[in-house]
Amino acid sequence: MSNTIQSIRGMHDLLPSDSYRWQCLENTLRISANRLNYKEIRTPLLEPLPLFQRSIGEETDVVGKEMYHFADRNGDHLALRPEGTASCVRAMLQHGQLRTPGQKIWYLGPMFRHERPQRGRTRQFHQFGLEAYGMDNTSIECEILSYCHYVWQQLGISHTVTLTVNTLGTAACRARYKAALISYFTTHQSALSEAEQTRLTSNPLRLLDSKNPVIQALLPTAPQLADYLDPEEKSRFQALCDRLTQLGISYRVDPYLVRGLDYYNGMVFEWVTDALGAQGTICAGGRYDKLISQLGSQEVPAVGFAMGLERIIELMPTSPSPKPDVYLISLDPSCQASMSIITQTLLDNTGLSVVQDHLGGSAKSQFKRAAQSQATLALTMGPDELASGNILVKSLAEQTQVQIAQSELLSHLTTYFGAHNDR
Repeated sequence: MSNTIQSIRGMHDLLPSDSYRWQCLENTLRISANRLNYKEIRTPLLEPLPLFQRSIGEETDVVGKEMYHFADRNGDHLALRPEGTASCVRAMLQHGQLRTPGQKIWYLGPMFRHERPQRGRTRQFHQFGLEAYGMDNTSIECEILSYCHYVWQQLGISHTVTLTVNTLGTAACRARYKAALISYFTTHQSALSEAEQTRLTSNPLRLLDSKNPVIQALLPTAPQLADYLDPEEKSRFQALCDRLTQLGISYRVDPYLVRGLDYYNGMVFEWVTDALGAQGTICAGGRYDKLISQLGSQEVPAVGFAMGLERIIELMPTSPSPKPDVYLISLDPSCQASMSIITQTLLDNTGLSVVQDHLGGSAKSQFKRAAQSQATLALTMGPDELASGNILVKSLAEQTQVQIAQSELLSHLTTYFGAHNDR
């Protein structure tokens, strides 16, 4: 039996062969957010357990079943963050950031939930999110939805995702609706599982997105949330839908979309795909105007979303890793120091990507590694070139080679890559 230590179930390594696609995704998200003047925030992985109990809700599956939490040596109850919004709100409150209206932030990092690992669902997973504070209008809601739409286009996955939207209305609307749902499902209580009967009293809205076929069969005759909305809420939601149409963003209204976290109110949305099996939601969010007051401050309008990066990666087209521009080969150990200087010179004075061969060996073995790297040019130096101040420049694709003075190398490479457009 092997004594090799393995990674924890549901927590995966990201290998170098996969990292380039992640970098492409993360760079697209960062650059797109910065262009809209969202600013990055970084919060700790560990937070006080009450933060998530008060914000997400103790009756939710996330808090009740899935969080990693423990008491530390001081007896403080801590949790690995299961999502990003609560941590962002805590940080913005703690540092007085919400005193200035119109704050817009983004975050990126790992989250943790102890659930059954499967495709698109891991115990350590990564989220990117936007959060906007102090703006109570459909304009900011459209901005974050437009951001998502733009990102899907940049990533080449817009044809695989669909936007679904709904509105949960005000707290008063939902209270009336919850009472109607409890009354309706109580008459069908014998058809509910034990967990669903518990949910009926603790959070009946969650029955609306149940995957249980029995529940789904009951939904068409169940009370509809739209019938309990105030006229102002209906008008606001219609204005959002109209704006999406004007922006050319296709959407579908889903009256059963409620989201799984207790802090949502008003507009909620999901971007979904049928290309990932059961784990079809790749991005979700909405308004959470009451959350900030739940955490001890005055009420501040807020809206945001989180994207699941593992799921988005699965949808992205396969793209090759970048190839080096130049590969430096030393034909004798005495040349290594000069080649190191050339490497640094190229890094300081060009935008070329450079690989210096540090394994050494025969010329044949080094040229083989250069070919495997798919570099455009090989720069070669042996004792003769070292003594004469020259260097050999070889095109690996064309198998042509020239010898030039080391002092002319920068201008030669600039001319070559400009003419060949190989970078």
